Amino acid sequence: MRWTTYMARRSPLALGWARDTGRRYGAMAWRLSKAKPLGALGVAIILGLLVISVFESQIAPSQPLKTNVGARLESPSSTNLLGTDEIGRDQFSRLVYATRPALLVAIGSVVAGVTVGGLVGLASGFWGGKFDLVVQRFMDGLMAMPALIMALALVAVLGPGDLNVALAIGFINIPFANRLVRATVLSLKEEVYVEAARAVGASDLRIMARHIAPNTMSSVLVLMTNQFAWALIVAASLSFLGIGSPPPMPSWGGMLNVGVTEFATMAPWLAISSATVIFVTILSFIMVGDAMRDLLDPRLRAVGVGPGTQVPSTS
Repeated sequence: MRWTTYMARRSPLALGWARDTGRRYGAMAWRLSKAKPLGALGVAIILGLLVISVFESQIAPSQPLKTNVGARLESPSSTNLLGTDEIGRDQFSRLVYATRPALLVAIGSVVAGVTVGGLVGLASGFWGGKFDLVVQRFMDGLMAMPALIMALALVAVLGPGDLNVALAIGFINIPFANRLVRATVLSLKEEVYVEAARAVGASDLRIMARHIAPNTMSSVLVLMTNQFAWALIVAASLSFLGIGSPPPMPSWGGMLNVGVTEFATMAPWLAISSATVIFVTILSFIMVGDAMRDLLDPRLRAVGVGPGTQVPSTS
């Protein structure tokens, strides 16, 4: 029995509510897409990459480590869509199989780093005093170091590998999230509703969890989306330098390194394909981050570009 038929028999009101909800969210998504077409394009590309990362074995025509010396450095063709590398491995398949670790490193490192940094910034900004002073001086020291140099140092200590790269990038993300959340908390903790919560005896942890933290989420989401792009750049840079995923496992940065340094003139498709994938992925996250910033900004929402508002005329 079909699910819709079952629901219609059990509860026609529930089925009608589900349909109305789907139409409402569909209409809102359409309005947002018209208001921010570049953001919608970025979301579509990211969703496509997520699908590729999940169904990589079904999408890739061959295994990423399968070699064919007789077909080495072949140009793009119907058999090998993006050509082959120096030992006959299919370039398209290797790019597909490199998608999942690239997204896992970027998303995992940013989520972990922003979560830790946000919690530290929340506590630091709310409690203030000597605790805030000590924490912020430590964060200033971290931010004073160039991000890529710190990532290189951390991965050199931890060793190569996707997990260690993610840990290094996540650690670098902590001070940025801390700074943003702390600045937001310093203004929020003086609001009337916070004073009212204190007056009725709410604890500090309850005030932070129920009244302050939710109001920092819009800024945190925008930061995370932009940091995804930055994390991809750092991860690709580390792989390019040879301290990311160890060979022969495919990685976007490592494949770009081989294409640029060894076969730039002999097989330019190796560098062009990997560079294009990195560029498009980073650009997609940037477009989504810019769209989210505009949509979640109350000043821009007031003129009709936020959720639930009418799309401004483009004439």
